[in-house]
Amino acid sequence: MCQHYFEFYFLVKLDTSILQLDLPDPESDDLSSIEFLDRLEKAWSICERFDLQTEIWRGRILRVVRDREKKGGEGRGAGFLQWLREMEISKTRAYALIQLAESADDLVGAGMLEDESVNNFSRRAFIETAQSAPEVKQMIAESANEGNAITRRQVRRLSDEFTSATSPLLPDVIREKTQANLLPPRVVAPLVKELSQLPEIQQEDLRKVLQEDSDLESIKGVTTVARYMRKAIDASFALRAFQREDLDLEKATQEAQRLQLLGTLTDAFVQAKTIEASVLRMHTAWRKLGELYEKLWIDSGSSTPHLRAALDTLQTLSGARIKVSLGELSGGKKVRLQIVEESPDHIEPPIIS
Repeated sequence: MCQHYFEFYFLVKLDTSILQLDLPDPESDDLSSIEFLDRLEKAWSICERFDLQTEIWRGRILRVVRDREKKGGEGRGAGFLQWLREMEISKTRAYALIQLAESADDLVGAGMLEDESVNNFSRRAFIETAQSAPEVKQMIAESANEGNAITRRQVRRLSDEFTSATSPLLPDVIREKTQANLLPPRVVAPLVKELSQLPEIQQEDLRKVLQEDSDLESIKGVTTVARYMRKAIDASFALRAFQREDLDLEKATQEAQRLQLLGTLTDAFVQAKTIEASVLRMHTAWRKLGELYEKLWIDSGSSTPHLRAALDTLQTLSGARIKVSLGELSGGKKVRLQIVEESPDHIEPPIIS
């Protein structure tokens, strides 16, 4: 009980002090633009620290509500979702806050970070630290425990330096150049991120390129290629059209890369993914419209000529054949589609030319 009272008192005390912001006078001629912006930045960082404390505690509250529901049987979790609705909190935000609270417990509870040192972080810096490698966490926590203010930019810089100097995904020559300050970590770190999301065979191909040419422009070029590869793979996995056993998408991607058509192939996959998603949404809406059309037609009678006229118009969208105008900007052209629902064992008839 004493501990809970202390924590509550600490938060109230923190609230009182933080609300006393030293804001510059916007009409003052004595302050230079640099001094004016510096004071604003300091005030903003104080707000971020207060946000961090608040959101950590919100996350802990949400975790308590969620864990209470885990004890239930039937309707397990329903009470948590109902509580979120009543508090007007989205499920995504709720779990983000719970993750923040767990990050705080991880850093503070493990003894890495002292309780009062949390106030040395901005909210974004704290989240960035929680997602960093253990070695980076340790270095940042030591700095915060010494009373230093921690910004997101500092965390990213330190994380980039560590990743670029130690990642096994990079050829030795690049790690050595980074350690010798011959390559900037802010350029090398994005390469590691992209390589980590590729299959091993494609990682090896790109490492060979970097082994032969490890200058700055080559690193930027390989990072771009890796990014296109990753996007192509992500899009291809989502495409139902590619659910065939005889397709080797990794080799197809390699061939496109060899022909310097990887960017074009990626764009094609993304557009195909968009079309499939649009068709799936359209099919759902089409079936729903058909059900509503049928209900309206049955429940209305001959005494509702205007309603029937409206339904006749809707039939151009609810029937097996759909007709949609593209509007005046397209010269009044129309698109005609025919929807045919086929069973899984349907066999396409041969095409006779």
